[in-house]
Amino acid sequence: MQFYDILCQHTEPQRQQLLGTPLIQQALTGDIDLPQYVAFLTQAYHHVKHTVPLMMACGSRLGDEQGWLRQSIAEYIEEEIGHEEWILSDIAACGGDPKLARDSRPLPATELMVAYAYHGIDRGNPIGFFGMVHVLEGTSTALATQAAQTIQLRLDLPDAAFSYLTSHGSLDLAHVAFFVSLMNRVERAADREAIIHSARMMYRLYGDIFRSLPQRSASLAGV
Repeated sequence: MQFYDILCQHTEPQRQQLLGTPLIQQALTGDIDLPQYVAFLTQAYHHVKHTVPLMMACGSRLGDEQGWLRQSIAEYIEEEIGHEEWILSDIAACGGDPKLARDSRPLPATELMVAYAYHGIDRGNPIGFFGMVHVLEGTSTALATQAAQTIQLRLDLPDAAFSYLTSHGSLDLAHVAFFVSLMNRVERAADREAIIHSARMMYRLYGDIFRSLPQRSASLAGV
């Protein structure tokens, strides 16, 4: 069994727990309101803006035996630069205030997830960062397109309000294939364990963000 399959197998319980989060289930049926969607985008902004700095930190901490990953990290960085600005544009297309989102403090759950990622790179095995990539990229690819379609239909929003979700949805299969091929080159037991542990933690921490987002507006409950 290749490592990507092992990674998926060893983190499946945590993945199912994340997917069972009530807000994610509501999003898949379009059963959320505009403030909830904007709140989700705001928290996405607060963690996505750290993607490139985290990748740069990871690349700088890799040991010689992990150096083969640096070229791949450089490719990831090139692809990810500026994605947080897409999210601010989505907020504006929803009628929200992108400056308010940019200047706001992240929820504690978001801050903790980002802090854990930096901690793992600085104090643990930096390759564990790919556990976070697995969770965020994998979850987005599995859910983003369906969620975007149902939310857009329910809230009657323009395509311009979904650039972040659609760019990370089912159309991003080439990106996923690249990640799979990268993980299947990881051979050291310590590196594999670090990625699996990080992914398990990230499923929990990412789920905490969804559990921290506001509930549906009372005026729309039951609609």
